[in-house]
Amino acid sequence: MEKLQQSKIQELELLYKISSILNQSLDFENVAHPILEVLESTMGVQHATLTLYNRHTGEISIEIAEGLSSRQARKGRYKVGEGVTGRVVETGKPVIIPSVGKDPNFLDRTGRGKDENRAFLCVPVIMEHEVIGALSADVQNPVENQLPEKLRLLEIIAQMLAGAVKLRRQAREENEILKAENERLTMELKDRFQPDNIIGRSSEMQRVYAQIDQVSKNPLPVLIVGEVGTGKGLVAEAIHYRSDRNSHPYIRVHCASMPESVLDRELFGSERGALVGVLTETPGRVEQADGGTLFLDEVAELSPNLQVKLLRLLQDGEMERVGARFSKKVNVRIIAATTKNLQQMVAEGTFREDLYYQLHISPIYVPALHNRKTDIVLLADHFVEHYCRIVGKNVRRLARTTINMLMSYPWPGNVRELENAIERAVLVTDEDVIYPHHFPTTLQTAETSGTQVSGNLKLMVEAYERDIICDALKSSKGKMAAAARSLSTTPRILTYKIKQLNIDLNAFTR
Repeated sequence: MEKLQQSKIQELELLYKISSILNQSLDFENVAHPILEVLESTMGVQHATLTLYNRHTGEISIEIAEGLSSRQARKGRYKVGEGVTGRVVETGKPVIIPSVGKDPNFLDRTGRGKDENRAFLCVPVIMEHEVIGALSADVQNPVENQLPEKLRLLEIIAQMLAGAVKLRRQAREENEILKAENERLTMELKDRFQPDNIIGRSSEMQRVYAQIDQVSKNPLPVLIVGEVGTGKGLVAEAIHYRSDRNSHPYIRVHCASMPESVLDRELFGSERGALVGVLTETPGRVEQADGGTLFLDEVAELSPNLQVKLLRLLQDGEMERVGARFSKKVNVRIIAATTKNLQQMVAEGTFREDLYYQLHISPIYVPALHNRKTDIVLLADHFVEHYCRIVGKNVRRLARTTINMLMSYPWPGNVRELENAIERAVLVTDEDVIYPHHFPTTLQTAETSGTQVSGNLKLMVEAYERDIICDALKSSKGKMAAAARSLSTTPRILTYKIKQLNIDLNAFTR
């Protein structure tokens, strides 16, 4: 009798604890773990698990589980009627498995093992006459006549959890619907937006995106023209991966990086015995790209002999390995890039006129960075985020004077120079804001940084103080107390500095 009373007291304490947790919040994230922890510690069960039934997919999956790794939890997926959990969701009736090792219906999807000395209890979670999930737990070394009482208590707890579980299921299903809709819209609009590998929203780049979209749909050669570092290789990649050749190889060759004889073998391959020491036949990059795309960077550097071979490839789709007696048919799309004026080279006789016209069918001109200034900050933010991930830093933003400096600098090395500059700034900074002094001295001129200091130390210090105070005021939206806290000073000192440096406080409160 005394044991029974003690059991009832423990049961009431358990229900009271769970009720208290639910009274604090109906947010699933806040209540699920604490409730399952209390359930395990009070009822003497293990691996308390809550699964949700998804009406749209017909799948039952583990939402939260105590004592299971995330990998094990991901494996816990069932169809309605499948396994013990699937049967409980299908029938809406609780189930006791006295020994999971002896019951074939226990599937052990999570890989906990089919121990004969372990029981499994599973009850439905029901809301408004609808099964919305299941609550289950293991009992190690069970006393069989105590299992029905544990099952009854588990049913009560499942009923108490039903409201939070329903809200969670609705949120999960709505999220999946939104995700599916987003994916559908992304696929529909894919061809109308910029390629994923290129950053830029300027009107100049929009024209490039339109040209990429246009040339991707045909197999004709493409000539990409632009200064060093403008991203011609990225344009070539975008054309290939948006074309119907995207499942075939994309091969890149830099024509200026090798002597003529080496480049000949690299492009077209060689037959066995064609050269001293060549004991096997070697396919070249052209054959490797068969069915796909061959990107020839700096095509203007090709020798007259290789220009002839490339012209034959473009006109007839044929090539010959070094030392071969017969030609070979290949299906390769050629994309070429150059920093030089090919038309001028044709006039000078250093580039074949017929090859120029073969390549110039679909030209794309990539603008220099100084001609697309509206993209500079966008690119800089992208590179900051990229290199912060690599080096493990948390730079929040660029300072106002840094932006002014980046916008004023002419960027002769284009996007590549900007990327290198940002990489250096991220590496050297110990702050969460990047200032002009974090950049190479070649960028830190008085004109570009907006700090006309003429080598005067006092003016240089004032310029730095003005910079960090303006950034603090910008972050706090002109609130003096917050700005002072971020600078580890007092509002009185900050007010004095603002007056001394002639900073317009109203500019930050608008």
